[in-house]
Amino acid sequence: MNLIREHWQFIASLLSIVVVDLTLSGDNAVVIAAAAKSLPWPLRRRALVAGAACAVITLVTATFFAAHLLQVKFLQILGAAAIFWIAIGLFREEPPLEESAAKLAGFWKAMWFIIVADVTMSTDNILAIAALAQGNFELLLFGLGVSIPLVVLASGLLASLMDKYPVIVWIGAALLGRVAGHMIMTDAFVAQRFAPAPQLRYSVEAAGTIGVLFAGWWLRRSKKG
Repeated sequence: MNLIREHWQFIASLLSIVVVDLTLSGDNAVVIAAAAKSLPWPLRRRALVAGAACAVITLVTATFFAAHLLQVKFLQILGAAAIFWIAIGLFREEPPLEESAAKLAGFWKAMWFIIVADVTMSTDNILAIAALAQGNFELLLFGLGVSIPLVVLASGLLASLMDKYPVIVWIGAALLGRVAGHMIMTDAFVAQRFAPAPQLRYSVEAAGTIGVLFAGWWLRRSKKG
């Protein structure tokens, strides 16, 4: 009887982790799609897979130190800065990289931003999956490992749509601006030093959104001028 109960508990935890991954991986997919958007197609595919894989490997390690990770001051501020840079980069309209040296530089730059932004903004994923896994290493690996195909598929689709429909660039940039603002306000240093009220957090998120959109509008306008 206990064996049957444990079996069903394992399945329930497995399904819960899949739902959590589906729910929480949206922002991560936008970050990866935005970072890889300027790369040519062969490198873009490689950056999407490699970036997501490296991020998940790092998250597997980070999950074991989730409680300590939350206390690392300025970690989420660093991630927010990377996300702001990625969001504004969506409006630069840089042509796909063609030179071999530029390809290599562009690939590693995209990889770096993907890993830093994805890991630092995944605190919610880490805590949710760690709580559902309840110390079960197999569940933990499954929960974080399933993020790879989910995020790669979603980010690849988003990157393609951004190429075809400019309005999605604005929507994605606005979302990244909000995420960056949220990360700043939930950083350990900001939370401990200022204990921001919800209203202030929402205001900073709104400011991040508006700031990114204004920067994008200014970049587009300056190029036309």
